[in-house]
Amino acid sequence: MFGLGYQELLVILLIVLILFGANRLPELARSLGSSVKEFKKGVTEAKVDDTASAAKKEEEKKA
Repeated sequence: MFGLGYQELLVILLIVLILFGANRLPELARSLGSSVKEFKKGVTEAKVDDTASAAKKEEEKKA
């Protein structure tokens, strides 16, 4: 994962814990999760749109 070892991840987690505090960590994780979910949704919608537009172009070429 990005060439990071356990020690580097532990240091990053410790810095995040110091900066934001233990009470805000679940909120940050929840918002990060919803952001990733929306990003994946947008990517899949773009793929569907690309596939539909490619099929439409193919039909126009045949006509």
